[in-house]
Amino acid sequence: MHPKAKGEHSPHRITIESSLHQFDVEPGNTLLRAALDAGINLPYGCRNGACGACKGRIICGQVDRGDYSEDALSAAEAAGGYALFCCARPLSDLTIACREVSAIRDIPVKTLPSRVQKMALLAPDVMLLQLKLPASERLQFLAGQYIDILLRDGRRRSFSIANAPQDDDCLELHVRQVPGGHFTRHVFETMQERDILRIDGPHGCFYLREESAKPIILLAGGTGFAPIKALVEHAAHQNNLRPMALYWGARDRAGLYLHELAAAWATEQAGFSYVPVLSEAQPADGWQGRSGWVHQAVIDDFPDLSGHQVYACGAPAMIEAAQRDFISRCGLKEEDFFADAFTFAAESANP
Repeated sequence: MHPKAKGEHSPHRITIESSLHQFDVEPGNTLLRAALDAGINLPYGCRNGACGACKGRIICGQVDRGDYSEDALSAAEAAGGYALFCCARPLSDLTIACREVSAIRDIPVKTLPSRVQKMALLAPDVMLLQLKLPASERLQFLAGQYIDILLRDGRRRSFSIANAPQDDDCLELHVRQVPGGHFTRHVFETMQERDILRIDGPHGCFYLREESAKPIILLAGGTGFAPIKALVEHAAHQNNLRPMALYWGARDRAGLYLHELAAAWATEQAGFSYVPVLSEAQPADGWQGRSGWVHQAVIDDFPDLSGHQVYACGAPAMIEAAQRDFISRCGLKEEDFFADAFTFAAESANP
């Protein structure tokens, strides 16, 4: 018995059989996009009906399967109730059978070519790179994860993805110039838009633990802001109501290279606060804000962190000091500290 069809402009309710998770699909939207928008991670690859990674079965209800390649979904599979969720649109309420992505273990790691679509100087030593993936491919990732750029000599350079997963047409990276750095010198001196880079990912276990309701401290040092930006944008997209306090530390004002964006979040998002901290403010900065070590600013404002989660990203020294002091002085539970340390010196991660 099929669920009752709704009016042309009414959303349809989708139920995943195994988990009983539910989400709504507005008219014209696909099952995959609506699920991702609702915070339900379904596996996918190309998003245009070519690869079959998002294949699932319609147990009950009616769908328009859309345009897809028969290499990805055979006629026999379609007759058996299967559909590609990246291009299927519901015509009624549905019950579906599919695999949900459980954190990082179900997300495939891919090696893909990418084109440098945009380069923009965010600070004298920070370059924004926007990488465009092939039209037939998408990189599924969790906010906070990183990719490796594969160099011709076999070496890798790791950079956090600075955009949230729902905006995956391009990947945004924040590249800091490292004195003597082989790859970063190329970025700042010879790289041009439309250059091709090979990437591999996603990698890393720095992502938002959404099963928790605890308020969040976000701690960023320098370009450690990149994955923090992805976390914030993802949480906002999911209408996450957990309070968030962002502390961004840099040497001087130029190091807060997207200060206005962070300040806008504090204005626009309920429960969000932003505290910039400079360790070596210059007279020319005219700085009137907080000074010193960024993790000490957190301690000053939150002497009791026993009920919080902390997400920290930056240089290893900052990460180590924050973890030590938050746990020993502020009562943070060890399992509530999540970190991604940038190892600048070896240029192996986020140089």
